[in-house]
Amino acid sequence: MPDALVLRSRVLQAIRTFFVERDYIEVETPVRLPAPALELHIDAEPAGEQWLRTSPELHLKRLLAAGHPRIFELGPCFRRGERGRLHRPEFTMLEWYRSDADYRDTLVECRELLVYVARDVLDGSVIMRDGRELELGPEWAVQTVAEAFGAHAGWNPVSDYDADRFDLDLVNKVEPELSRDVPAILMDYPVEAAALARCRPGSPPVAERWELYVAGLELANAFTELTDPVEQRRRFLECAEARKMAQKPVYPLDEAFLKALESGLKPCSGVALGVDRLVMLLGDFGDIDDVRAF
Repeated sequence: MPDALVLRSRVLQAIRTFFVERDYIEVETPVRLPAPALELHIDAEPAGEQWLRTSPELHLKRLLAAGHPRIFELGPCFRRGERGRLHRPEFTMLEWYRSDADYRDTLVECRELLVYVARDVLDGSVIMRDGRELELGPEWAVQTVAEAFGAHAGWNPVSDYDADRFDLDLVNKVEPELSRDVPAILMDYPVEAAALARCRPGSPPVAERWELYVAGLELANAFTELTDPVEQRRRFLECAEARKMAQKPVYPLDEAFLKALESGLKPCSGVALGVDRLVMLLGDFGDIDDVRAF
């Protein structure tokens, strides 16, 4: 097993090289915020009269709207109450965003990133996980949410959404059946399960979102980003009401972000990837504490 901190350092360097070679710029956004993104199941850690960020997403989109078409950030994020073998209240996130791209474009780019990093730090695109080889290079196993739930849970949450049933069946019935020989993608989510994603019209409509699983471990989440300020405000207000009903803290609306949407945000896509989990996968570590210095 490799030295975790040496491996982590090489992974961070490889990530930066990958994006710089593709004309991205690395940016830094605030860690302490007056208005965290409103999401029903993600709670922010208080920091005085503000909160620690759960994600840099809203600030990164403001930079897109300001005219920077390819950006990425590596840095700490915080989520209250998340603790376990795969979770810590403080963790490291990679997020990247591209203008004039959709979730299919960033899916291709995500695959290229994982292969690039693995080849740089391991000299190949095959990794070992739980005693099994897994190839990062070939075409990934892609299923829509409707297909996966139909096959493994016996219902379609895209047409008949039930929040509690969706979460339980995803964890207990769908995720255990995803491919462990190659990375697996779930895509085209129920519109109710993607508060910041663009929805594609249809019968029923779907949210242009994908999730990446490698050896059963959830690694990345991506959207074709919602750019409509009126719809985004409506979704934030709806989420605020849902958090209130669930007796969770309700955060202020990020008016600066909504103003950036009003000024005009080009079609774009973004990805959030857990760096600690990526290091775990590449080094075959079993606990997130194994790959963090403290």
